[in-house]
Amino acid sequence: MEGSRGGSEQGTLRSGEDGRLEAIQVWRRCSSCKQEIACGATYWTCSVSTCNRKRTALAFCTVSCWDAHLPVARHRESWAEEQKAPREPEASAKPEARAAVPTSANESQPSDAPRRRRIVRPDAPKSDGIPREVLIVTSRLKDYVRARAGFSTSDRVLGPLSEIVRKVCDEAIANASREGRKTILDRDIPDL
Repeated sequence: MEGSRGGSEQGTLRSGEDGRLEAIQVWRRCSSCKQEIACGATYWTCSVSTCNRKRTALAFCTVSCWDAHLPVARHRESWAEEQKAPREPEASAKPEARAAVPTSANESQPSDAPRRRRIVRPDAPKSDGIPREVLIVTSRLKDYVRARAGFSTSDRVLGPLSEIVRKVCDEAIANASREGRKTILDRDIPDL
């Protein structure tokens, strides 16, 4: 975008086609080169969802600026998506505009009332003295799944698999203690 760097985010000057200076409203700055993106202008976004989250919200003035973020982002597969900036500066940048949006849980609250923050804490760990760590070797599991089916494995499967291993171990402990042993043998492991 041509024009002077002077001015605030609300507006700046640029040379028009006839050589006169015209005021433009700035929507955002390019995430790569920091050049201004005017309201109503074409800009590009990344196709990868992590680049488009509310906190990240990357916007690029050209495809080459989008291309410049790839070495840092290290996406497996991505492309630039052409977008159109809003005609007017975003109202969502103002805090009162965000508070006016009703949510299903707070629809009875007046729109000018401050939104309450709700803090959710995870359940307290069981205090029975039994460790609750992950019992699965992550790299070995991922190698097995990739070799067996060519699939990727999410880290979130480790918790449920550890619970399955705990249940099997509890059964093996019960089987060994029924036979009066303090050592778990292969025959104590139940068939699945």
